[in-house]
Amino acid sequence: MSYRSILVNVDIDAFPVSIIKLSVELARKFNASLIGVSAADVPPPVVTPDGMVIDGEMLLAERDAIEKRMVQLEAEFQRLVGGSVAASWRGSVDNPTRYVIEQARAADLVVTNAPLRQNQLRSADAASVTLGAGRPVLVAADNAEHLLAKTVLVAWKDTKEARRAVADSLPLLVAANEVVVATIAADPDAYVRGSVDDVLHFLKQHKIAARSEILTGSEDGERLLEVARSLRADLIVSGAYGHSRLREWAFGGVTRALLGQGNISRLMSA
Repeated sequence: MSYRSILVNVDIDAFPVSIIKLSVELARKFNASLIGVSAADVPPPVVTPDGMVIDGEMLLAERDAIEKRMVQLEAEFQRLVGGSVAASWRGSVDNPTRYVIEQARAADLVVTNAPLRQNQLRSADAASVTLGAGRPVLVAADNAEHLLAKTVLVAWKDTKEARRAVADSLPLLVAANEVVVATIAADPDAYVRGSVDDVLHFLKQHKIAARSEILTGSEDGERLLEVARSLRADLIVSGAYGHSRLREWAFGGVTRALLGQGNISRLMSA
């Protein structure tokens, strides 16, 4: 398994150099094509009962500004790619989260940031993208220009999301120097230990030597982050869990904690 097509989401308001450089490096590593994507939208027009559109000129001006910014971002994207990999650009005046999810159909892996200030008209929501893209999503560490992935923490929970995350991360795990499969359980019984052993065996079949950490207690994102820090991990692999598929933002505590941690890259699958 490899990543043959990588999509990078470029936030319209962010400084794009780091996320593009990281994505170009990944594309070169896996001999993959790279798709640059960016979108932002204008607020819906306010229409009076008699059909008058309020601030119509302002909305047109904002649309024009978005389109001009898309041209600038495309130029910056092509400059940073520099012909080193096959690359294309897709920009649109559209809801950014919806647009990234839609374009993810063309990729094996989605790369994005978790924006510090969420504006649903100008930033793709990393949580919703993870749940909706149908692809693994790499949420890059803040301002990271490289993804070393030399020490990887796999946050294990015996769910389909975590199983998918382990499989989706194989191209990165194969190249890692150290892989640790960690789980937290109130009662680490034979079932829990057996599930971890199965993951270790699965990884071994892919020529990945991994070890396990079985922690006692309630599921706690901060505790997993402490383990990651103690290992000096530069990537966390995990499933993404929502309490309700009808309310995609209502994440469980572990996923919410991981998404809020900008000092380390996270690969998530749903």
